[in-house]
Amino acid sequence: MQKIGVLGAGTMGAGIAQTFAAAGLNVVLRDVSEDLVSGGLNIVKKNLDRQVAKGTLPEIEHQAILGRIQAATDLTAVADCDLIVEAIIESMDIKKIVFSELDAICKPATLFVSNTSSLSITEIASATNRPDQVMGMHFFNPAPVMKLVELIRGIATAQTTVDAVQAGAVQIGKQPV
Repeated sequence: MQKIGVLGAGTMGAGIAQTFAAAGLNVVLRDVSEDLVSGGLNIVKKNLDRQVAKGTLPEIEHQAILGRIQAATDLTAVADCDLIVEAIIESMDIKKIVFSELDAICKPATLFVSNTSSLSITEIASATNRPDQVMGMHFFNPAPVMKLVELIRGIATAQTTVDAVQAGAVQIGKQPV
């Protein structure tokens, strides 16, 4: 995986975007308005500023991480991503609409994961024509700090999807469970 789309620029989405970018991956951070995306980028910047102030992150790496995050409000900005991480509002109806829209615009090999910890992955996946490429990838808060990430299969999730998402979690320094 080289390019990651993160939907939702709130606390979780911003932290997830930061995590992938800090691992050297290009990230598109998408939300429905410029204000929300700017707010998410500010969360990332503040997190990185704290690390620089503590001496745990060189300023040059701070800038490199920010440089790997592209802000977007148009959903088509994530169409060429290898993995989409959904971290939007906990509403099944809204998630199903978004996953259906993603299914229509993303390349056939794109994998979809939801950060939900309470909604059915099987039901979310039913909104796509690729339920075998949909699963849960639940990050713990704060995402850049917490090492565990919970992987959740849907009823149709393929083992190749699980293997790819698990490898992606390891690639970004997480411990998948």
